[in-house]
Amino acid sequence: MNPADIRQLATDVLAGIAPEADLSTVGDHEDLREALDLDSMDFLNFIIGLSQGSGVPIPESDYPRLFTLQGLVAYLAR
Repeated sequence: MNPADIRQLATDVLAGIAPEADLSTVGDHEDLREALDLDSMDFLNFIIGLSQGSGVPIPESDYPRLFTLQGLVAYLAR
């Protein structure tokens, strides 16, 4: 997946979890959980949706690498 595809996937997954959240307002280095007001269950569902949508398994130990948009894109682009 390229960065644009990953961002679109993240936007699509987020729309199903927190429709009021706008990923376009989040900077690359901001904590997604804080910037989008995601609680722990929302974030977990976000990670699950990203994993399912990308086909990339994301173990719990890697969740901290996905706290920012930059980290999320880097992780899924590998």
